[in-house]
Amino acid sequence: MNATDAVTFWDGVYASRPAATDPRPNARLVETVTDLPPGDALDLGCGAGGDSLWLARRGWRVTAVDISAVAAERLAGHARSHGLGELVTAERHDLRESFPEGRFDLVCAHYLHTPFDLDRSAVLRTAAHALRPGGRLLVVDHGSTAPWSWDQDPDVRHPTPREVSAGIALDPATWTVERADASSRTATGPDGSTAEVVDHILLVRRTV
Repeated sequence: MNATDAVTFWDGVYASRPAATDPRPNARLVETVTDLPPGDALDLGCGAGGDSLWLARRGWRVTAVDISAVAAERLAGHARSHGLGELVTAERHDLRESFPEGRFDLVCAHYLHTPFDLDRSAVLRTAAHALRPGGRLLVVDHGSTAPWSWDQDPDVRHPTPREVSAGIALDPATWTVERADASSRTATGPDGSTAEVVDHILLVRRTV
């Protein structure tokens, strides 16, 4: 499958969902970042934009990227309508081909999964290298399949946070794993339905 297929697929996913006027942030972002001082953040796979808007409201300067122009344009509109346009920059990137420029105090990648070819380990390694000293990379993956997920493959395997960390292969002299575990929560889907889901959480801090 080529880049055009991936763009068409993800544009279709977001176009088929009603545009939330004020999308919610991911729970793992809130619990991890609330006590951190604001700085420069990168939101990889921003989707509906709840994480980017939540960060901006707390003073973060956010670069938000998605392969879908529909998602990026919606987020840019939300940011302007909420008076956050100066703090949120929405960009379209196919992470197989390009990566946003800059140095960051936080990079978050929530559910950066796709049915298309993507070297996730390489993308996350690039993200870790884009951190300033003291910055953190937060990777939250599905540990279970929600009823509303686009991927209902019963044989899908969800790598553990430690496996994700091993795949990124960061030098422990420069990066420290602060958290690598699984946690369950009650999630709400795009249609308003709820289900118990498992998150795989990896938090890495750049030390030097």
